[in-house]
Amino acid sequence: MAAAATDPGGWRDRARAFAEREVVPIAAAIDRDDRIPDRVLRALADERFAGLGLPPEWDGAGGDTRATAAVLEELARASAAVAVTLAVHLAVCARPILDHGTDAQKERFLRPLARGERIGAFALTEPGAGSDSAALTTRYQRRPEGFTLRGTKMFTSNAVSAGTVLVFATHDPTLGHRGISAFIVPPGTGGFSVAQRLDKLGLRGSETTELVLDDVRLPPDALLGSEGSGLRIALEALTGGRVGIASCALGVAQAAFDTLRDAVRRDDAEWKRIRLARAYAELASARSLIEVAAARKDRGEPYVREASVAKLVASRAAVSIASAGIDVGGPAAARAEAAASRLYRDARVFPIVEGTTEIQELILGRSLAAGSDGRTDN
Repeated sequence: MAAAATDPGGWRDRARAFAEREVVPIAAAIDRDDRIPDRVLRALADERFAGLGLPPEWDGAGGDTRATAAVLEELARASAAVAVTLAVHLAVCARPILDHGTDAQKERFLRPLARGERIGAFALTEPGAGSDSAALTTRYQRRPEGFTLRGTKMFTSNAVSAGTVLVFATHDPTLGHRGISAFIVPPGTGGFSVAQRLDKLGLRGSETTELVLDDVRLPPDALLGSEGSGLRIALEALTGGRVGIASCALGVAQAAFDTLRDAVRRDDAEWKRIRLARAYAELASARSLIEVAAARKDRGEPYVREASVAKLVASRAAVSIASAGIDVGGPAAARAEAAASRLYRDARVFPIVEGTTEIQELILGRSLAAGSDGRTDN
């Protein structure tokens, strides 16, 4: 156990064994029923995956970004829904509390998240504010006893099962990013409700919801960081989250590659071998870029550009390889219950979540135009 706590390979082996034992047998049912059984979430906690990347002093499991990426890839190879649920919990809920929370907030919220006793959620997107996060309209008001939140959030992951939700709101929309603050909201707080769970094309089983905040009253210590720092906290979390989501996309791409290779072995027509070769190149490229981004993050170096290109390429690889699996597999692969069909539906979501393809291209374009020569340094 001690070696696995610091060795990415050890974490990968544990995740692969866990996925084969706990997830593969029910992956089709997760997709069909749009639900991850509670026992799987408890098992993730028992394996300490819910505390990956979090320090032991806050009951975390340790491990670095590379270890987390390996675990997410192996889980996504079995079920993208399970992997994305964990990725959201770690990167955009637990990590911001670790980085910006007070000791009291970490004691109350981070410890149970790290132990897997609670699942974390992240509520930024709104019906009218998706890629343009600074345009959000959920409002908060200061009161002598704390804060009041009012608004609607859309496409919030994990909110049904969550025990802790990060909510972003503005004091004054005319202030743009300077008016946005972050709040830690425990579900069950008065005025907080899940209006609906959304039915999705892919990542079925991963909860995606609409939240309503109707005069949610919070104490002063619900504020995460300082007032006005909310968008910075959100964007920082999303940058780290892109490495995790890229790893989830890589897991789907690997599963699709495995399915494609099996189909080619059954009928190795020349055009099918060519599709397999192209898929391998895409898979290898995505894996290398994720490794670069994760290594830079672990060394404490800037990695915004690397995270964006990893997410961009891994998402495209997942869609391309899953599509090739349908082409090569033929009508049987296109059936709704076929593994190749599920992989394609899951893959198709990755160019949208954690920043769309266009957002990643904007980030990369700005970086390159600012003077970068385009080289990567691992």
